[in-house]
Amino acid sequence: MAGKDTRCGVVALAGPPNAGKSTLLNRLVGSKVSIVTHKVQTTRAQIRGIGLDGDCQIVFVDTPGIFAPRRRLERAMVDAAWAGVGDADVSVVLVDAARGADGDVDRIVKGQSAAGRQAVLALNKVDLVRREVLLAQADRLNQTGVFSDIFMISALDGDGVKDLQAHLTSRMPNGPWLYPEDQIADLPLRMLAAEVTREKAFLNLHDELPYALTVETEAWQDFKDGSVRIDQTLTVARDSQKGIVLGKGGQTIKRIRSQAQVDLEADLQRSVHLFIRVKVRSNWAEDPEQYRRWGLRFDV
Repeated sequence: MAGKDTRCGVVALAGPPNAGKSTLLNRLVGSKVSIVTHKVQTTRAQIRGIGLDGDCQIVFVDTPGIFAPRRRLERAMVDAAWAGVGDADVSVVLVDAARGADGDVDRIVKGQSAAGRQAVLALNKVDLVRREVLLAQADRLNQTGVFSDIFMISALDGDGVKDLQAHLTSRMPNGPWLYPEDQIADLPLRMLAAEVTREKAFLNLHDELPYALTVETEAWQDFKDGSVRIDQTLTVARDSQKGIVLGKGGQTIKRIRSQAQVDLEADLQRSVHLFIRVKVRSNWAEDPEQYRRWGLRFDV
């Protein structure tokens, strides 16, 4: 949509790992476009969800969590997060109120201050915190001078999110929409399918493989009856990890495949035939091509 009466802008969702950014993105867009798990750092690259509010289109960017990185992949993810913040019209810093303003939050505050940029603060999971504790957190963070506005929300159940969205809408510049009205995400279908399977793998493997796996969609075949065959490779770093992914009698990978297939059929609105091959590649996290596919910088 174009015209003098339309507005469009970019909002970056930033914050420490597991602050609830992906949950908030899905809530703001009104549909699931980013994977949500109990694990930290499940968002590896910038995921864009597109929300509409009247004549305004907002491109929400779910960035990887910002923390003190140690490995190459972690450094690339944090680099992508700061890049997303720098490119946005408005950035929202999400803080888990139940966890409080820890070292990662302080790191984000210092980064915003050094860049001379103000952000909107969203204190999340406020239903889990006593009011006096919540107000003390808000006061402490407000005194940093980094935040122009503060909202108290629960991304999971939606409390306070409409007020946050209305504020963000009011700050979007005039301009034509960047995406069609019915598009909710800027993510290729092959990557979307891989993210769905990666989410199910993370949920089923619990704490055994936090960083040691990746999923790629290798082939996509559409059939005349409307169904689709999707072939994927789930890569781990060691033989012992392959055994964990497969599970006894192949039960774990079967469960991952079944759950991913159900979600993909719902997302794609068509019958899906999903095939997953598990392979071992010890150095996959040091492959520059892998980073390029994710839109991450390799040498950070």
